[in-house]
Amino acid sequence: MLAALVLAALTAPAQTGLATIQYDAPPPNFAIATARKTTYLSDLRGRVVVVDFWATWCDVCTAELKDFVRAASVFGKGVAVVTVSDEIPGVASSYLEHWDIALPLVEDEQGAIFRIYSVSKIPVTLVLDPAGAVSYVSVGGLSWQELVQAIDRAQGDPTASTHAAGVLQ
Repeated sequence: MLAALVLAALTAPAQTGLATIQYDAPPPNFAIATARKTTYLSDLRGRVVVVDFWATWCDVCTAELKDFVRAASVFGKGVAVVTVSDEIPGVASSYLEHWDIALPLVEDEQGAIFRIYSVSKIPVTLVLDPAGAVSYVSVGGLSWQELVQAIDRAQGDPTASTHAAGVLQ
């Protein structure tokens, strides 16, 4: 019996810290509206995608934004960064504009994306590999080094990090 439990634990998928999100599987799709067109998360396949759940009132969240801007600059077109905020419309976009942060923003005013991703605490960051599967999740603050390792791993560098490296409970 004990051997069966140990085997089950070893073969069970690693927990992401988000009830509805699994490693090595695509997360739920959502629309990313810009002034020019509407794109979907699934349209970004072929690149590493960083999805950041944040709010303007969260100091850790706003501190991380500079690292997401830096990642977009350092990794270029190979990495797409998308931010998601569930604040009332205009709050997060005004914040990004005020601080001259040019990252795509999804204003999830009804909290639908937060719910479908089971995000209850912020910040939360997901990194998707070029196939669109979740390769890294951070629930809580994320350092620049952790972000780089997560992106490197998603790009195929197996020594960069492990699934559970950024999951904080």
